[in-house]
Amino acid sequence: MPLLEGSVGVEDLILLEPLVEESLLKNLQLRYENKEIYTYIGNVVISVNPYQQLPIYGPEFIAKYRDYTFYELKPHIYALANVAYQSLRDRDRDQCILITGESGAGKTEASKLVMSYVAAVCAKGEEVNSVKEQLLQSNPVLEAFGNAKTIRNNNSSRFGKYMDIEFDFKGSPLGGVITNYLLEKSRVVKQLKGERNFHIFYQLLAGADAQLLKALKLEQDTRGYTYLNQEMSRVDGMDDASSFRVVKNAMTVIGFSEEEIRQVLEVTSLVLKLGNVEVASEFQANGISASGIRDGKGIQEIGELVGLNSEELEKALCSRTMETAKEKVVTALNVIQAQYARDALAKNIYSRLFNWIVNRINESIKVGTGEKKKVMGVLDIYGFEILEDNSFEQFVINYCNEKLQQVFIEMTLKEEQEEYKREGIPWTKVDYFDNGIICNLIEHNQRGILAMLDEECLRPGVVSDSTFLAKLNQQFSKHGHYESKVTQNAQHQHDRTMGLSCFRICHYAGKVTYNVTSFIDKNNDLLFRDLSQTMWKARHPLLRSLFPEGDPKQASLKRPPTAGAQFKSSVAILMKNLYSKNPNYIRCIKPNEHQQRGQFSSDLVATQARYLGLLENVRVRRAGYAHRQAYKPFLERYRLLSRSTWPHWNGGDREGVEKILGDLSLSSEELAFGKTKIFIRSPKTLFYLEEQRRLRLQQLATLIQKTYRGWRCRTHYQLMRKSQILISSWFRGNMQKKRYGKMKASALLIQAFVRGWKARKNYRKYFRSGAALTLANFIYKSIAQKFLLGLKNNLPSTNVLDDKWPAAPYKCFRTASEELRQLFYQWKCKKFRDQLSPKQVEILREKLCASELFRGKKASYPQSVPIPFRGDYIGLQGNPKLQKLKGGEEGPVLMAETVKKVNRSNGKTSSRILLLTKGHVILTDTKKSQAKTVIGLDSLAGVSVTSLKDGLFNLHLNETTSVASKGDFLLVSEHVVELLTKMYRAVLDATQRQLPVTVTDKFSVRFKEGSVTVQVIQGQGGDGNSKLSCKKKGSRCLEVTVQ
Repeated sequence: MPLLEGSVGVEDLILLEPLVEESLLKNLQLRYENKEIYTYIGNVVISVNPYQQLPIYGPEFIAKYRDYTFYELKPHIYALANVAYQSLRDRDRDQCILITGESGAGKTEASKLVMSYVAAVCAKGEEVNSVKEQLLQSNPVLEAFGNAKTIRNNNSSRFGKYMDIEFDFKGSPLGGVITNYLLEKSRVVKQLKGERNFHIFYQLLAGADAQLLKALKLEQDTRGYTYLNQEMSRVDGMDDASSFRVVKNAMTVIGFSEEEIRQVLEVTSLVLKLGNVEVASEFQANGISASGIRDGKGIQEIGELVGLNSEELEKALCSRTMETAKEKVVTALNVIQAQYARDALAKNIYSRLFNWIVNRINESIKVGTGEKKKVMGVLDIYGFEILEDNSFEQFVINYCNEKLQQVFIEMTLKEEQEEYKREGIPWTKVDYFDNGIICNLIEHNQRGILAMLDEECLRPGVVSDSTFLAKLNQQFSKHGHYESKVTQNAQHQHDRTMGLSCFRICHYAGKVTYNVTSFIDKNNDLLFRDLSQTMWKARHPLLRSLFPEGDPKQASLKRPPTAGAQFKSSVAILMKNLYSKNPNYIRCIKPNEHQQRGQFSSDLVATQARYLGLLENVRVRRAGYAHRQAYKPFLERYRLLSRSTWPHWNGGDREGVEKILGDLSLSSEELAFGKTKIFIRSPKTLFYLEEQRRLRLQQLATLIQKTYRGWRCRTHYQLMRKSQILISSWFRGNMQKKRYGKMKASALLIQAFVRGWKARKNYRKYFRSGAALTLANFIYKSIAQKFLLGLKNNLPSTNVLDDKWPAAPYKCFRTASEELRQLFYQWKCKKFRDQLSPKQVEILREKLCASELFRGKKASYPQSVPIPFRGDYIGLQGNPKLQKLKGGEEGPVLMAETVKKVNRSNGKTSSRILLLTKGHVILTDTKKSQAKTVIGLDSLAGVSVTSLKDGLFNLHLNETTSVASKGDFLLVSEHVVELLTKMYRAVLDATQRQLPVTVTDKFSVRFKEGSVTVQVIQGQGGDGNSKLSCKKKGSRCLEVTVQ
């Protein structure tokens, strides 16, 4: 393999020197400490669990490994997945990826990475994406029901899984099939200290809402369930509630209906509640020990949950029916037997539920039978196990690993032999340890351990684990890979580690001692027929389907196959499947027992290396030629080692390789030339080639540096020379430009002097006499223009009340400025008037008339200016009688208000209503609404009004009129300014004459008896706005005091 520059240690152990266990461990440790967790053995990937997230995954790395061949980048699980997928897609070869290792070594994560890589690189599309999503979502469901926290691993797979992913001819996934092996169902009823039951129990209790828990008759507290380890209910870094939601969502994506999910959770809760069923000791009437249920509440809740008769369930748990062809015998079970029956039922329900879930997933992801498909298998199965106490489970697990080792050796040798044959290189037989004798020891149909265990289980009479061990000792007393206390004593060997109830098998990975205790029970895996029949009677569809043998119509007295026979059959099918595919291997290693990042336990890794047979793998791959490579990439990498092939080679690839190796004078025994590849026997030869290449690269680098430095100096000189020439040319040009500029400036100066001399001469001759007037006119026009433009830009606002005007800058412009101010003011007023409505114009005319009559004369005038003239102050519109008084031809009433008439004789006042029309002034009584006096406007001779703030005024009448016979009218009005203004305008409109309005504090009033002088005075402390006080001063004087 080409050695990548900057690589840590040896990336392919085939090239490891020396090939011993110590150097292998040091190499793995060196790479692990530098976070290089992947190492190759040829096309086998060794993965050391880092116990941390490394930045070597994701779309970026998937794209990188997708575009390169296996050895072009650092070792990675993506490289193996890419080779497998491309071989399946392009060469139409079914593939299989075998992932093995101890619990906690990262097998599950490795299988996820393989599946995620394949899902990322295959074709896209709505249907394809749906299939990929279903395949990926099967993982969280199977992990929830099949994984548990163990001492070694927080997410340990407690079952073996083989998934066939099926593709179409384009390499797009169509679906798949999952096969599970040997679920550790004993964990359902018992866990070791520091371990947990299966994840789903804790996820259900933590993630289900109160309504669901009530429907399942569960409590959230895990301490209330016997089957759950009370010391270990939570796991650091694991959120059970969130995982429960993920599992439910994954089941929905896969295709589980809501009803199916509910039924699965009900059966799961049934298993939990079975553990809380307590069995109490009882005695029958004949004194024989029996058993019964201590508290019937748990049995009753189970019956309600799955539709079971609680009495039938209690009877099935506490008794057993023995049935033969002729009779049935019911036997009561003691407490131990009843507890065994309860636990056996719980284990069987959970195991069958797990199988049902796997089959249900297969229904969703299966492929139609008519489609032609390619297959990639992914095997995630338990590794070789050697515990302190090894039982039946370890025995079958190690048997499976023996078979996988046999497949690996045979397939590897077969692949090597086929490659040698393709390349035309002689094949020499490779000496290796053939573990077929161990496989035979276990699986032989008549004389194998599994066959003898089945025979012992089926044999009538007293059967026990001891009789089974005695039979093994008798059969294999002289077998080279079998040991027990009996065989050791026969050979006079003393081994204190060997127990009386134990036997030992020398596996390929080492010696393992098995304790035969419970071998018979675990192999029988019996479930009493009474329990199967009771479960079948349940009204729960899923639970009923899990126990088809409980159907009386299908009842059979035939004994079901044993667990060992079933597992042996499954392994045989698996081996047949693997032999039909091209294998790819991932060997997972756990670096320490504490799941800590950065820790590397050499003893633990050495043990796993022996279990996995890593040294054996390397030896098999190095048995012939350790390294082989196609001619073209080999020539590309090493052609610089020969002057014949460097820098150009126009011949064939093989001839070029032969030329290179010939110039290096390598031994012919170290090389073999195949049809398309060069084979190198020893890693030392490859290392020699790499060292020569490194030295040659240094020489070439020196040559390149020398050439570059020379080129850089020449280039620098040429640039300097060009720069000097350019600077010289620019300097000369600049000098000439400056000289030309000076000459031009001198010529212009001379021309200016000459033109100035001519201009002065002509000016003295023709223009001196009128120059002052011309300049004065020009200056005046400029000043006038500046004044007008400045005035244009600084005009005041258009508000008619704003009389501001900018001052004239010069005295000569004051008259013009004043004229312009008047014009601007008139323009503003006209613009303001143009905006007014006719009604507003009329109001302003009335206000203008009032201003002409009273401004500066009457003290109450300023108060009347801001107040609009209303005209009607008595509500004339609502009084039809008063409206009739004005007559039909008079038009609208101009003024209507209540006034006070001053009595001529005593000065007292009385209220009257005054109506002013276009032709008359009408005075009416306020109570009777009848016209008392009607005065024509042509009869009015004048009006006298005081200058104070009072409302006293006198109407002077023409003496020639009929109404004047009674004399003038002395009245008091609260709106005297408005009344007299409207009266003045009405007289002007009616008679075309101006009504004299006199503002005076002393005036004469003509009465019938004669004239009276009215004197108006301001009272002390008054402001002129109070009531009037009239007092006669003799017969010809009336004094009015304004208080």
